[in-house]
Amino acid sequence: MDTYKALVVREKNDEFCCEVECVNRSFLVDNDVLIRVHYAGLNYKDALSASGNRGVTRNYPHTPGVDAAGVVEESRSPAFPKGTKVIVTSYDLGMNTNGGFAEYISVPAEWIVPMPGSLNMEDAMVMGTAAYTAALALHKMQMMGQSPEMGEVVVTGASGGVGSMAVALLKKAGYTVIASSGKTEQYDWLKSIGAKHCVNREEVDDDSGRPLSAPKWAGAIDTVGGNTLATLLKSCKKNGSVATCGLVSSAELHTTVFPFILNGVNLLGVDSAETPMDLRKRIWERLSSDLKIETLEQMKKIVALDEIPEYMEEILNGEIVGRIVAKVV
Repeated sequence: MDTYKALVVREKNDEFCCEVECVNRSFLVDNDVLIRVHYAGLNYKDALSASGNRGVTRNYPHTPGVDAAGVVEESRSPAFPKGTKVIVTSYDLGMNTNGGFAEYISVPAEWIVPMPGSLNMEDAMVMGTAAYTAALALHKMQMMGQSPEMGEVVVTGASGGVGSMAVALLKKAGYTVIASSGKTEQYDWLKSIGAKHCVNREEVDDDSGRPLSAPKWAGAIDTVGGNTLATLLKSCKKNGSVATCGLVSSAELHTTVFPFILNGVNLLGVDSAETPMDLRKRIWERLSSDLKIETLEQMKKIVALDEIPEYMEEILNGEIVGRIVAKVV
């Protein structure tokens, strides 16, 4: 492999442009394992990278793509011989290491998860970081005792990537799901993937100033942050868990200790980027077994690599529903 196709972001005249190019192998850093990418999922962080966000990507030209699934082409690691089907998500992939929107990636062996036997590469990328994050959130909630018998679980930002996966995963695990979304036109779709009922985002955005509210749900997975997260905490039933994995609204959290010391509510942080590998493998195994999503066909749009740029602006504006996945090979 001397050259390969890649989606490349370049800075030109203080602006950033993104298009598929034929690049030399030297464009890749030499790491332990060279992987032929078959599918790559689009995430919000990829659009930030493509727009020149230096908090995500420091140097350009660059190939975004924090999710990739493919087959090992070359390897210096005995754990991943040539021909092994693998998943790579998060770590530095697509940030400062050239990412999945390319025919090849080169990564350290420590970033790689073997493809679980019951998953194919397309489904793995339809789920991608979004489902992985949602499954990690649910796993942590269950570790703290969250069970379907405790009552309804609310998901905020439910029409987005992580939110929609959380809805489907919770339904698969036997929970009754409240889907919160400002996109009322997507309510039927949210019900089709697992929501029992849907509420507008105002229902989870209490500005009364009260430290506690009447209990409304037994737990939550929140992708929004800010006052929404504060509302979820003060309206959660006793001993429920609220998992936080996003900040679409705000990174600020203004609340009191009352939900924690009076109702025993658990606030759980979800870091999907640097999860220890043993836990990462366990979560992917769950995504291929007891948490395997049954509604993926309704949640995906498969596109060509050169179509990805047109969805970058849409995902930044919160206009994407479900998951966009590039078929690279």
